[in-house]
Amino acid sequence: MRYRDSIFASLLKPIPRRWFEAAVGRCNADAYDKSFDSWDHFVALAFAQLGTADSLRGVVAGWNAQAHHHYHLGVGPLARSTLSDANARRPPELFAATFAMLSAQVGRSLRREGMQMLRLIDATPIPLNRLCTWADWNGRTRGLKLHVVYDPGTDHPRLIEITPSTVNDVEIGRAQPIESGATYVFDKAYCDYAWWTRMHSAGCRFVTRQKANTTYRVIARRALEQPTGDGFTVLDDTEVMLATQGRTKLPIAMRRVSIKRDEGGTLTLLTNDLDRPADQIAALYKARWQIELLFRWIKQNLRLRKFLGRSQNAIRLQLLAAMIAYLLLRIAARQSRVTLPALRFLELVSSCLFIRKPIARIDKPPQTNPSFARNDPRQLRFNYA
Repeated sequence: MRYRDSIFASLLKPIPRRWFEAAVGRCNADAYDKSFDSWDHFVALAFAQLGTADSLRGVVAGWNAQAHHHYHLGVGPLARSTLSDANARRPPELFAATFAMLSAQVGRSLRREGMQMLRLIDATPIPLNRLCTWADWNGRTRGLKLHVVYDPGTDHPRLIEITPSTVNDVEIGRAQPIESGATYVFDKAYCDYAWWTRMHSAGCRFVTRQKANTTYRVIARRALEQPTGDGFTVLDDTEVMLATQGRTKLPIAMRRVSIKRDEGGTLTLLTNDLDRPADQIAALYKARWQIELLFRWIKQNLRLRKFLGRSQNAIRLQLLAAMIAYLLLRIAARQSRVTLPALRFLELVSSCLFIRKPIARIDKPPQTNPSFARNDPRQLRFNYA
C-alpha cells in the first residue's frame, strides 16, 4: 500500500531538516538536552499549538498516544519532566531563526507583482499571572510584549520581537530594518522624528496619528478631491512643518489630514506622502486594523492563554512556537489551495492531525470504493432457515 504523510507531517515539510540541524549547531541548542534534541522539542511544541491539549500533562499524554506516527516524524516518546526541563533551558534563538526562515518563505510564495509594500507595525501585551514573579509591571499589565511587523497583502507577520512589557514600542520599531520603498503604518506610540527621517531618506512613506502635544506650522492648504471614504469623511488636508518652541524639529515636508469616522470620533493623521489623495491616506491608516485582527486571532485560536511553563524562557518558546504554527498554516493553505476560512482550517487540522490524507482534501471524506455484494450464479447457496 502506498505510504501517505499525515496532516501533521505535511505541515512540517516547509522546514528542511538539513537547514534545521545547521541552525541547531549555530545556536548550540543541544548543549544541555542531548537526549531530547531540538527537533523533538520543536515538534512537541508545534503539536501543542495545533492540537487540543493546553497543559503539560495533556500534551505528553496526547503525544504518546500517537506513538505509531513518531517514526515518520523523526521523533520519539515524550516525558513530562524532559519537556519541562527543555522549555526552561533551550535557547529561543533557534525558534526565532526558524520563524525568520519561514517568514521569508511565505513572502516569496505569496508575493504578487504590482502589490504595494505595506507594513503595519504594532505590539500586543501578553498578560501573565502573578505566579510569574519575574514579569515586569508597566502600569497596566504584568507580562511580556509581542512586537510585530505585519504584511497585510500576504497576511503574514514578517518580523517579531518579544520584550518585557516595560519596553517602549518605538524602541523596537526603530530597531527594525527599513525596507526601501515601503509604506509603514503605525499609531502615535511610534513617534520618533529621527526614525521618521531615516525612513524618508530610504524612500519610504509612513502614516501615523498625531500626538496631542505636537506643534506644527501650516505651509499650505490642499483641496479635497474626494472628501468621503469607506467609513470616514476627510475634514482637512494641509501641508505642515513639525516644530517645537519655534524651531523646526523634523526637516521634511509633512501632511496633516483630519478625518471624522462615521461611528463618531475624529482622528488627525501625519504622513510624509505628498502624492496620494487624502482619502487614500485615511484608508491606509484604517488598514492598520488588520494587525489588531491578527493579534485577536492568534490569542483566541492558538495556545496562548495557558502556558506550559512559568519561566521566561518557556513562555518565549511557546510564543515563538505559536507564531511558527501560524506561518505553517498559512503556507499549507496556500500550497494546497485551501479556500476555507482560517479558523475552520485550524479546527480541521486539530481534529485530523494524524490522519494520513492530503491537506487539499482535509474537508472531504476519505476516498474509498464501496463494496457491493455480488453473487456468482455458479456459487452454491445454503439455506439455514
